[in-house]
Amino acid sequence: MKRQGLGLLRALLVLLGVAALCSHLSLHRHRQRTGKEGQVLHRSKRGWVWNQFFVIEEYTGPDPVLVGRLHSDVDSGTGYIKYILSGEGAGTIFVIDDKTGNIHATKTLDREEQAQYTLTAQAVDRDTNKPLEPPSEFIVKVQDINDNPPEFLHGPYYARVPEMSNVGTSVMQVTATDADDPTYGNSARLVYSILQGQPYFSVEPQTGIIRTALPNMDREARQEYDVVIQAKDMGGHMGGLSGTTEVKITLTDVNDNPPKFTESVYPMSVSEDKVPGEEVGRLKAKDPDLGDNGLVNYRLIDGDGLSMFELSTDSETREAVIKLKKMVDYETKRMYTLKVEGSNPHIDPQFIAWGPYKDEATIKISVKDADEPPVFVAPSYTFEVEENAPEGTPVGRVHAKDTDVANNPVRYMIPRYTDVEQFFSVNAEDGMITTTRPLDREAQLWHNISVSATEIGTCAFSHTHTHTHVIETVSAVDKDEMAHRQHFTFSLAPEVAHNHNFSLKDNRDSTASIYVLRKGFSRLTQDVYYLPIEINDNGFPALSSTNTLTIRVCSCDSKDTILSCNVEPYVLPAGLSTGALIAILACIVILLAIVVLFVALRRQKKEPLIVFEEEDIRENIITYDDEGGGEEDTEAFDIATLQNPDGANGFLPRKDIKPELQYPLRPGMGPTAANSVDVDDFIKSRIAEADSDPTAPPYDSIQIYGYEGRGSLAGSLSSLESVTTESDLDYDYLQSWGPRFKKLADLYGTKDCSIDDADDGEDS
Repeated sequence: MKRQGLGLLRALLVLLGVAALCSHLSLHRHRQRTGKEGQVLHRSKRGWVWNQFFVIEEYTGPDPVLVGRLHSDVDSGTGYIKYILSGEGAGTIFVIDDKTGNIHATKTLDREEQAQYTLTAQAVDRDTNKPLEPPSEFIVKVQDINDNPPEFLHGPYYARVPEMSNVGTSVMQVTATDADDPTYGNSARLVYSILQGQPYFSVEPQTGIIRTALPNMDREARQEYDVVIQAKDMGGHMGGLSGTTEVKITLTDVNDNPPKFTESVYPMSVSEDKVPGEEVGRLKAKDPDLGDNGLVNYRLIDGDGLSMFELSTDSETREAVIKLKKMVDYETKRMYTLKVEGSNPHIDPQFIAWGPYKDEATIKISVKDADEPPVFVAPSYTFEVEENAPEGTPVGRVHAKDTDVANNPVRYMIPRYTDVEQFFSVNAEDGMITTTRPLDREAQLWHNISVSATEIGTCAFSHTHTHTHVIETVSAVDKDEMAHRQHFTFSLAPEVAHNHNFSLKDNRDSTASIYVLRKGFSRLTQDVYYLPIEINDNGFPALSSTNTLTIRVCSCDSKDTILSCNVEPYVLPAGLSTGALIAILACIVILLAIVVLFVALRRQKKEPLIVFEEEDIRENIITYDDEGGGEEDTEAFDIATLQNPDGANGFLPRKDIKPELQYPLRPGMGPTAANSVDVDDFIKSRIAEADSDPTAPPYDSIQIYGYEGRGSLAGSLSSLESVTTESDLDYDYLQSWGPRFKKLADLYGTKDCSIDDADDGEDS
């Protein structure tokens, strides 16, 4: 069907070209027009004039397509006119029949590569090539077909639209291009549609604008959408070509969610020994919005603990932090209630009706009892005593009491480091301070000592003087005589001003209180702390000095009684757990077993081998047929090859007696005198014989010969005679060697005699 359509279109174009030509020719035939009445007008003659021809693109027929036909008025059909074609594509794409003037396209044309071609035609004399008419220019236009699909040049696309947008909110516009001719037919007329992304989004068919299609799309429920848009040419009708692109649409956040506490009531607790500024607890309201839309501000709005607690916000975690504002007392009040509010600081007016954008929660804080140290009734004590008063003179009495519910009795003591020379003592029961020796005013006018009060039955809590966390009160002495006008101020030295262990409070009465900021001091970690204190007087000019307060960590006995605050050696516990002891014992047993086994093996190696009666003793004997280095010589040859090869056949001749039969000699192996043959030639000849002997063992071996070298003064030491020797050996001399060789003499002598007797019997 497609091929037929192209053929009809080509025929139509050819007919259009011919019609244009005929119409033009008819104009040439009517060369005369009537002008004014009775007057004939003449004009110059022109052979041809035409505007343009058309040829369809992408033609793939078997024959060249006819573009059109040229014909001149001077052509009478006799064949003397020759048509010539020049210009773009002449001779390669377009060819002309020089006789008929028919123009054909020889190649497939693509309008998207070149939409038209400009050519020049001329009629010349075939014989002389002289122009018969001036050249004429014409245009061949390539007619478009729908051979290019739409394309999205900038895809994939990314777009953002606020959540909760109204229906029809514009998201973005996508545009496709079509390389076909937009001025011809519907090949480049595009229509947009949505293939994926419904029912959330829609697209305008003519413009490609994407819009929201559903209301109240919530980012917290779904944030991203993948949309597929299609562009189709031919006005979207069947048969049109199409192209698609992807659009990723992200919903941006708006403040459409109020903050919400996860609990309605938050229980917290605080110990009464906590100091102001310490954290009590945290809570957080959740807001699913992002960025500034999800920020939550907190504040305390009600409760009986507003004066005791304060609230701040952690800038990193965005949590509400409840801190202690004032110290609490378990004996006074044991429960506090707070109401906290969390609200959004940034509210979108578009969604204000969805509010309120805040939430409330209740905090219940319970106070925990702490075993507090005793508290002195007075912050400081000043006593006077006459100089040279006898030992035991009362100076004054201090009094402290336990503020806990238990109201434990109090024991008093003077830390030795505050009264190094021990001028005073204190009654542990009633706090009465007495002298231990007469005092000299001229030697020392003031004595500053500290008295420690400790609850009986506990070592953890002791108190010096006044406040719950006061451990010492210090004062100063100035040798200048300023009477009652003398005044001192105290402060921590700059290098320890921000330490986390101790603080100082100037009492504005020429004394200062030293506070402990934490608990859990351990002598194992650190037993002495040094606290530099700067003291200023009110003289002119003002003078100052820095003194160091030494603070020692005291030790207690098993009954929690304070023993000493002096430096003492510490003995670390060296006890081991039951599991560790068992593991150590197991290792010791294993080591002992290994040692015993090793010793037993060493002893077993030294004992001789036990020979059982049923075993053949010859199994432990390796026989050699040589007189070399013996069984210790294992480097020069293979021991296995030296064993008697006859044993493989089951015949094991005795080596301790002379054999009855002698094996026949091989050819060429007769005895050779040692003094007549060179050793080297002798060995070479034996090697050659062994190599050529088919009865030789099938393995490499050392040939053993009864030759002991040339010029030896000693005879053979072997008790065995060479198989090549025919003489008999006489062993009678063994009888003369004594009782130790009797067994050997009987063995060889008897055997030989019996053999000789047998031989004599045969001879006789």
